[in-house]
Amino acid sequence: MIKIENLSKEWKEFKINNISLEVNESEYFIFLGPSGSGKTMLLELIAGIWSPDSGKIYINNKDVTMLPPEKRGVGFVYQNYMLFPHKTVFENISFGLNIRKVEKNEINTKVEEMLELFSISHLSNRLPRTLSGGEQQRTALARALIIHPSVLLMDEPLSALDRSTKEELIVELKNIPNKFNTTIIHVTHNFDEALQLADRLAIMKNGTISQVGNIDEIFRHPKDKFVADFVGTENIIKGVARDGQDNLTTIDTGNILIESTEKKTGNVHLTIRPEDITLSVEKVVTSARNVFKGNIKEIYDLGTIIKLTIDVGEPLVLVLTRQSFKDLELNIGKQIYVYFKATAVHVF
Repeated sequence: MIKIENLSKEWKEFKINNISLEVNESEYFIFLGPSGSGKTMLLELIAGIWSPDSGKIYINNKDVTMLPPEKRGVGFVYQNYMLFPHKTVFENISFGLNIRKVEKNEINTKVEEMLELFSISHLSNRLPRTLSGGEQQRTALARALIIHPSVLLMDEPLSALDRSTKEELIVELKNIPNKFNTTIIHVTHNFDEALQLADRLAIMKNGTISQVGNIDEIFRHPKDKFVADFVGTENIIKGVARDGQDNLTTIDTGNILIESTEKKTGNVHLTIRPEDITLSVEKVVTSARNVFKGNIKEIYDLGTIIKLTIDVGEPLVLVLTRQSFKDLELNIGKQIYVYFKATAVHVF
């Protein structure tokens, strides 16, 4: 659906550096990264707002690199909605059809359908300044989708909304690719949005893509330390990897030995997701290859869950339910055992 080849662009403090990427038809794809990483510039290059310094952009197997935005078959929804302030909701939504000189009766029918689809029929004659953030965003989405673009580009579309409105719109956004046969590319720095919406995502850093994959691949198997840090991996430990017993890899951190099923040698980092670590107050028989005794150093009450930091020679963060925390009668300094499988240890 969308193919990017060796795309580069520099402008003031922003840059895109030799990016190559493919996005599938009707896929919900998210660019995730910190501010200044080039997410919006890449989105605007796809839209045709900028021309690249080098590289190619293909949409539906057509080279659109030098085409203007209106000839690319894309819709664009900005963070601040960009509605025409002097036009009503109806007039904003109908704008793309008017530009294409669609017959008036057809415009009326299509706009009414979009108004109903986004539950804003009662706002038809209102001006943007009288709308809430959620109502403005629904209007912006309706305006972008009424031309049935093959690609919908969205720049931080949920960032200005309150939590309940955001949750409502997430449900609506998730249905768009199938309902409109549209490919979505969505830029954000919000992990919750990515977790709920993305079929796949790309982590961006300094104008480059650090890793592309689905949620599980990115969050459980980060490609490097930047990705691991950015997606909030709690346990990132340095070590030296060597071949171990039973076809496993042994990582020596300098303080403990950790076993993994992933084959690596030399200087490495390893990660273990907190939810993959279990604990007990007494040593138990387990199939887990990694078993350590330690003491509770920190306790963080996060409401429905409790986060613990355990010193086993290396600090390990794990989470458990509030009820389990109470049942085990845990407190600072208490000695416990932690367990995790070799398959839970990602090495890079």
